[in-house]
Amino acid sequence: MKTYRRNGFWMRLFCAGLAFAAGCAGNATNLPEQSAHVQGESESTPLESEQQVTEEKESDPNEPLWWKYGKEDLSMWPKRLIAESKESFLRADNMTALLLAGGASIIMHNTHADTNIERHFDKHPSLHGFEDESLNVIGHPATHLGASTLWCFLSAENDDRLNWQRAWTMRTALTLNWLATMGLKLARNNETPNGKDYAWPSGHTSSSFTVASVLDELYGPRVGIPAYVVASAVAYRMMDTGDHWASDVVFGATLGWIVGHTVAGKHKKLEVAGFDVVPYVGRTEESTVGVGLLRQF
Repeated sequence: MKTYRRNGFWMRLFCAGLAFAAGCAGNATNLPEQSAHVQGESESTPLESEQQVTEEKESDPNEPLWWKYGKEDLSMWPKRLIAESKESFLRADNMTALLLAGGASIIMHNTHADTNIERHFDKHPSLHGFEDESLNVIGHPATHLGASTLWCFLSAENDDRLNWQRAWTMRTALTLNWLATMGLKLARNNETPNGKDYAWPSGHTSSSFTVASVLDELYGPRVGIPAYVVASAVAYRMMDTGDHWASDVVFGATLGWIVGHTVAGKHKKLEVAGFDVVPYVGRTEESTVGVGLLRQF
């Protein structure tokens, strides 16, 4: 059984690379807004012009852009987290999906499913060296939080309000997912196949699927589908290395889906790359429960 490893070099490399790419994306989308803003200034009334001059005098010219952008959102952040948590965990369809995933986790862990899957990966590991460490770093919650923070900073420095809001939405979803994941870990506190504490649910998996869900909401399937592929690879890695049981991964993925889609796509159905997420109950020799993907053409 492979042990959990950390590699500081790869952590810094992937965090910086992912965040830089995310923070620079979509800057061109602000051009129409900027043009409209310029036109609006030319048509402003004398009263509006006077108010603008007053605001410019009151503002500190030496104030960093990241603080100018962040101070208002930071003051409202606790209230937003509370509101988003209620929406994520108390909405009927979200509760149904979480209960089904929780039931599936219980069944898997109390039968031979988890053990059989763990034995298979123990005998036939497929990830080694670079790919193992890369997926470990890519899927780490600290990488995601660091990348979203850098995304916020770069957006503010470029005076890019649209990408600031996108980055702040990502940070909100990741923070809410982390709080929920850690709360469940502390409550459950079961051991991983490697004998470590706090197995259920998988933090790497839940955070990776949160990122994928938010990107899917913000940019659509062209970005969402590749993001889900990467998140699935991270989930596979957590089982392949013995860091988590399959039941940890199943619930972690569901939790990430729900939090990401709810925070980034208010009042929309729970979707994955354009597919509706629906409850699934199978009738075979052994009853199965879970979630399914549905899309009407």
